Amino acid sequence: MTVIEPIDLATLTPDSFQDQPVAVLGLARSGICLVRYLTDRGARVTVYDGRSASELADAIAALGGRDVRLALGPDIEPGQVLQGQAFVATSPSISSHFPTTEPRLRAALAALEAAGRVPVVSEVDLFLRLCPAVTIGVTGTKGKTTTSSLIAAVLAQGSEPVVLGGNIGSPLVERLPELTPRHRVVVELSELQLPTLSRGTDVSVYTHVTSDHLDRHGNVESYREVKRLLARLTPSTGVLVLNDEDPVIRDWDADSPARVVRYRRGAPAEGGVGVEDGWVVARHVVPFLEAAAAAVGSRASGSGTDGPIVPLGELRLPGWHSVSNVAAAVAVGAIFGLSAAAIRAGVAGFGGVEHRLEPVATAAGVRFVNDSQGTQPDAVIAAVRSFARPLVLICGGRAKGVAMDALAAAVAERVTAAVLIGESGPELGAVFRAAGLTHTEQAGSMEEAVVIADRIARAARPSPSVDVATVLLSPAAASFDMYIDYAARGRAFKDAVAELIRAKEGSAA
Repeated sequence: MTVIEPIDLATLTPDSFQDQPVAVLGLARSGICLVRYLTDRGARVTVYDGRSASELADAIAALGGRDVRLALGPDIEPGQVLQGQAFVATSPSISSHFPTTEPRLRAALAALEAAGRVPVVSEVDLFLRLCPAVTIGVTGTKGKTTTSSLIAAVLAQGSEPVVLGGNIGSPLVERLPELTPRHRVVVELSELQLPTLSRGTDVSVYTHVTSDHLDRHGNVESYREVKRLLARLTPSTGVLVLNDEDPVIRDWDADSPARVVRYRRGAPAEGGVGVEDGWVVARHVVPFLEAAAAAVGSRASGSGTDGPIVPLGELRLPGWHSVSNVAAAVAVGAIFGLSAAAIRAGVAGFGGVEHRLEPVATAAGVRFVNDSQGTQPDAVIAAVRSFARPLVLICGGRAKGVAMDALAAAVAERVTAAVLIGESGPELGAVFRAAGLTHTEQAGSMEEAVVIADRIARAARPSPSVDVATVLLSPAAASFDMYIDYAARGRAFKDAVAELIRAKEGSAA
């Protein structure tokens, strides 16, 4: 009987997988990329997923005909798949610590980890273990995607190549062969990915931390501890970028040996970024120091970046909360030694990301905005505060078990009417009415919701002198009751808006 020796993580290189038996757990985006990367490194890969081959037809096709053993469907015993493997790689949602992981797989993983022989490594942790480039990790409850994209846009104004990926929808492990020490890699990190990390990023950026995903983490304290891991893992040669306005994370530098740069929407602290006289301003933000400077080929330049960077009037992102995201990106640009002009160009040219306060269309005095990523109350509060009345909110989906009191108060204050969809629609309607919102309606589909919201918005315009009314999709809920993910929900909203406009144009012809 052949004894399989586990792959040694202490000496791990891309060549370590050659002719080794490796299991990949989960065949979603990260799993597909893991299979392709490991197979191309010469590994003998077995894929486990509890879904059937027919359900995974698109994912299997995405493997490109690689020679892979498929262990798919509910009849497969995951414990047997894990036997005889030298290495196990997982998608982010699969963990022995997550109650949301399928029970048999969770138990099999727990037994494997308790034995302590075979390494179990997530896609993002494998990437960070093998990445030769400088990494910038971005996490928080909300704002991660916008801030990550902004940072990438700013760093792209420099002379070094920039790669953006991670939780933003682009797993990075397949990009490893092209990366060099010259690259800057911006990694969006979620609460799914953080508990799987064994190391941090060179620069770690926090947006803000409230509460979310309590189905996985049990309570607010556990969720915040997961978020705190990135600060603890940031090395002494790195930089921790903290939102100084967030009381939850303001003191997380106590857990980190890294240098700290703070940002806020008020006057900047020394060594940080803030807002003064209508400008985002840096105050002596010094680039990487000592060992970190040598690692990235940079060096401290006198007193660092100092002075006005970009006027608020040039920002293309709506809402006061967006200024915080911009300040974080300015801080990272300064940390990497970019000039004020380069940082300004990156910020001013950034128009936002899909499904996050995304302008869709304006027709007959009604503006439609897609904020399908607004799945958590704080994000929706920021969204409704970004637009003037008349404002019609489309809201609802699968509830995430978080309190809605603060959201209900903001909706009652800022929103003209709410159109409710999905499983949580009736409950949200009741909460909004109890807070003082007088107009709510229920819709059975996204198409119906858009038609109703458009009718309310047009009727709410008091006169032609009011430039525009706004219809905002910002659900405050997960998408899984109606759609495969938030992106599919956002696309459905945009399709419904396009169909509404086509119908109006047809009737006017």
